[in-house]
Amino acid sequence: MKIKYDSEVDILTIEVSGEGIDYAEEVGGIIVHFTKEGKPVVLEILDASDFLAQTTKIAMQKKSEGIIESGI
Repeated sequence: MKIKYDSEVDILTIEVSGEGIDYAEEVGGIIVHFTKEGKPVVLEILDASDFLAQTTKIAMQKKSEGIIESGI
């Protein structure tokens, strides 16, 4: 797995496979690139700083409610 952040365009790219990309779909600010078989290869998170801030806020709320355990 490779993770790269481009601060100029605020995009977080996560490469989960080295397989060839056949097509991509965008859903809610996330672009997922797939193989012909429909396996995800690359995820691009647009407006990554906002996405991560919101994700962190939600995770912290859930942790304080006892829904998420810290195992990292």
